[in-house]
Amino acid sequence: MEPKASPSAVGSNAGVAPGMPPKELLQIADGFIVNRCVCAVAKLGVADILTDGPQSAAQIAKQLNINASALHRVLRALASAGVFEEIAPQAPGAPRLFANNHVSHFLRSNVPGSLRARFIFGGIEFTYAPYGELVHCIETGKTGREKVFGMDGFEYLKQHPDQARVFDDAMTSMSAVLGPPIAAAYDFGQWGSISDVGGGNGILLAAILRAHPKLQGVLADLPHVLERARERGYLGGELQSRAQMRECDFFLEVPSGTRAYVMKSVIHDWDDEKARHILTNCRRAVPKDGALLLVDWNLPAGPEPSPAKIVDIVMLVLTGGRERTPDEYRELLASAGFRLNRVTPTPTGMAVFEALPA
Repeated sequence: MEPKASPSAVGSNAGVAPGMPPKELLQIADGFIVNRCVCAVAKLGVADILTDGPQSAAQIAKQLNINASALHRVLRALASAGVFEEIAPQAPGAPRLFANNHVSHFLRSNVPGSLRARFIFGGIEFTYAPYGELVHCIETGKTGREKVFGMDGFEYLKQHPDQARVFDDAMTSMSAVLGPPIAAAYDFGQWGSISDVGGGNGILLAAILRAHPKLQGVLADLPHVLERARERGYLGGELQSRAQMRECDFFLEVPSGTRAYVMKSVIHDWDDEKARHILTNCRRAVPKDGALLLVDWNLPAGPEPSPAKIVDIVMLVLTGGRERTPDEYRELLASAGFRLNRVTPTPTGMAVFEALPA
């Protein structure tokens, strides 16, 4: 009879020498270093410098007035991780060159799908410092941001407008990537008019209006946010006749006047009590023949991998909110006078949770 394999020998570790940790765990151990390197080169704008072709670290460093040796070491490490391409010298004594590849292309500014702003945001203390308090978060359920800064993130940004601008740029870049596929996945046009509550710069609303040419839209947010939205101009041009702006603090009141209300990445920022308060204010605004459309990560109830499970840790550490499964949304919405009618997945990993007045 063949001896049965022990549980530790089953799965991906089968055949690994005793005492040898799995390579996946070792990669995770050093993963933060790669992240910090990407955040650094994003801030420096290295990918933009390489737009016109390969250059040596010394050539790049001269343009940025930084240390060439240190930059070479960082780019060498990133190239080994699949970010940038390292090119061997063509002649004896010639320097090694670095070039953009299909990954670092998206660290360039002003290219479709650019994530440069997202990584610049990841490199500021406001973003990374709270993760040093993850044990505190697990022990108490409280955020790392409150432990580090003594206040929640939104209050901190009010007091630090320079970092608020970095945050704004990062959220805009993500909405630019996610907006069009979300707008195409769900029939927003069926409602005739829609308010984007907490819609920031209006980039998602702009994508929805472009995808549904007969739809009228309202961007509803705090006055200083609307001022930035006017500066950005995403709702200008051909959309100007179909888009309005209205001041809104969703903790106080959600303005009425449209059939449907969309909230993207808003409810996940808050715990159940505060989320219920926001949703109750939405219920007062949504007409009997209208809908509330929550655009958030579609958290599976099972053990399968999902980006929503990683974003949920972001909420734990940074905002005090949480990602929710469809059943958890159903229960939360019911407590605020809605019934969850359907869940429409999108290619982004987010879903549109369509809630109707109960």
